[in-house]
Amino acid sequence: MAWARGEIGFNGDREPPVKAMAPMLRRRAGFLSKMALEVAYDCLGQKVDVPTIFCSRHGEALRSVELLTDLAKRAPLSPTSFGLSVHNATGGLFSIARADHANSIALSAGASGVEHAVIEACGLLAEGTTEVLLVVYDCPLPTIYASFQDCDERPFAWAWLLKPAREDGYSLRWRAGKNVRSHNGLPGGLEIFRFFLLMGRVLERASDGRQWIWTRHAK
Repeated sequence: MAWARGEIGFNGDREPPVKAMAPMLRRRAGFLSKMALEVAYDCLGQKVDVPTIFCSRHGEALRSVELLTDLAKRAPLSPTSFGLSVHNATGGLFSIARADHANSIALSAGASGVEHAVIEACGLLAEGTTEVLLVVYDCPLPTIYASFQDCDERPFAWAWLLKPAREDGYSLRWRAGKNVRSHNGLPGGLEIFRFFLLMGRVLERASDGRQWIWTRHAK
């Protein structure tokens, strides 16, 4: 909450312990995956058979750059590193570690990733699923891609356990609109999470050619 109110900052320089995961699997995960896994375990607890959506705009971009660099140097690639560079690797590790065969989705949808992930979750709920775990996580782009950075990137991860709304809840609407940089420079994932923590009434943000309107419905 102190971060959401602007009282403190964070730099994400400490690696999450992910103690809930077996050491052999935990060693495979990089810093980004460990952030996602930590919040996934914290949010889901001992529940099983809950569909999961892992949403990251950039994914394991740093690991991919390292692999491309090795290719350019004609160095042999690590099969393990290659396998963990794909976008569904984090969700796969989570599923394997828990021996959980529930539906798992890996999503990358640009600056509007969280909105599209919520739409995906709503689709699962509409089909009869009672709960959906949504994990949102990202890290800054590698230096070589710095010119593509369009916000104040920083390491973060958070998770929601989504259920059908009753009286209180949130709604998401959208319409065509021009892209507008966030007034606070935050990436979409953090801008939305800050709105949620502060229990704001309405959040409007524009990205990927759409105007997204988040609304909190409370008594």
